Amino acid sequence: MRSARLVRGAVLAWMVVAGASTTWAAVRLPAVIGDNMVLQRGRAVPIWGWADPGEQVTVTLARRTAVTKAADDGRWKVAFKELPPRQPLEMTVQGSSGSAITLKNILVGEVWVASGQSNMELPVKVAKEAKREIAAADYSNIRLFTVVKKKAAEPQTDCKGKWVECGPKTVGDFSAVAYYFGRQLYRDLNVPIGLIHTSWGGTPAEFWTSRRALEADPALKSLARGENSCLYNGMIAPLIPYAIRGAIWYQGESNVGRAYQYRELFPAMIANWRRDWGQDDFPFGLVQLAPYRYGKADPAWWAELCEAQRMTLDRVPNTGMAVTVDIGNVQDIHPKNKQEVGRRLALWALAKVYGRKLIYSGPLYKSMAVEGDKVRLDFEHVGSGLTASDGKPLSEFTIAGRDGKFVHATAQIEGDSIVVHSGAVPQPVAVRFAWRDNAQPNLANKEGLPASPFRTDAWKRATQPK
Repeated sequence: MRSARLVRGAVLAWMVVAGASTTWAAVRLPAVIGDNMVLQRGRAVPIWGWADPGEQVTVTLARRTAVTKAADDGRWKVAFKELPPRQPLEMTVQGSSGSAITLKNILVGEVWVASGQSNMELPVKVAKEAKREIAAADYSNIRLFTVVKKKAAEPQTDCKGKWVECGPKTVGDFSAVAYYFGRQLYRDLNVPIGLIHTSWGGTPAEFWTSRRALEADPALKSLARGENSCLYNGMIAPLIPYAIRGAIWYQGESNVGRAYQYRELFPAMIANWRRDWGQDDFPFGLVQLAPYRYGKADPAWWAELCEAQRMTLDRVPNTGMAVTVDIGNVQDIHPKNKQEVGRRLALWALAKVYGRKLIYSGPLYKSMAVEGDKVRLDFEHVGSGLTASDGKPLSEFTIAGRDGKFVHATAQIEGDSIVVHSGAVPQPVAVRFAWRDNAQPNLANKEGLPASPFRTDAWKRATQPK
């Protein structure tokens, strides 16, 4: 009797273990592949997941079928070539063991990843005109996915989150910048838009950069330690290789004191994402920080971070920048006008990614020439002309001689140039514009897009190591 009970107990135990194993090994998809998702148009679309090692997996989508087998680690992946615009679609994932998953309400359109720190995280319900905007957010062809926050010591294969249709009940908690960016694209392109939001307030860029990328760069190797890379591991890696058009980024506040390092770190992060995603040099749009008085910090730190962002625009291909010096709040690090931030990012995307002919940037400093006791400045992106956005004299210009002492200067618009002068500097050699964290400049083009902070000198930076 005792022997029989032992046998029955062993069989029962085996059945429990086998059942658990079967449940674990059933065909499974990552969270980012689910009902209501948007798949990227115009490029190969990877679909991946997990099953029993060696199990045959059949994926059917848009009347096309792809078959593969799970690898020894259980992972499988197929890819579909350019998908037809016919929608909504269903997708079926069938394992040879009999388990199957059916996904519904799938659209084909444009997919963008939105990431950064608190100004990207700030939701629609906290931003400007929240009540009106939420009530009007009836866009079922815009789909939203928010990655649940997670730090991880190693790259993760999955995350938590789900795709939802955009509407008054779902948009309030979603990133305001990402939503307004996507809304503008939807209005202009008239195609479905998928927005994947993955951000965390108060986080530095090195949190979003892989350990491997940090270790590979001699200038950044010292950052390959501690918590650094934790959000790349927990909130970026799980999204790869989901097919996307590009990414938008609003971050930098937590790196202000290390702006000189950011000149290397930020491009390294972009290259890291692009390399790991394996989708070429996909478009990458950034938001240049708005003015804010950073307590006892050197006022030049903010300006140098803006400079690092501007340098990234020049040094890294297929990047764009939304300047926000005119819509900030020097008393609030979280300015509320996210509608305009999203719109300006969308202007860049519409012009440079989608080929629309429009003015998408404010004036960017190009060159200078000393003319006696004056300095003439020339710009790119003057649009239909330079102007003072408030109708007042141009502000936030300073000028210096060889002694490096900057003083207030007058600035006059002459055609597409600006002439800067101060009687206190008879032999000028350098000009700076909006070079302090509580700057309130008014230089813009006539399309209403503001000029980016700049300096003409290359003198040592406040954040540059000694």
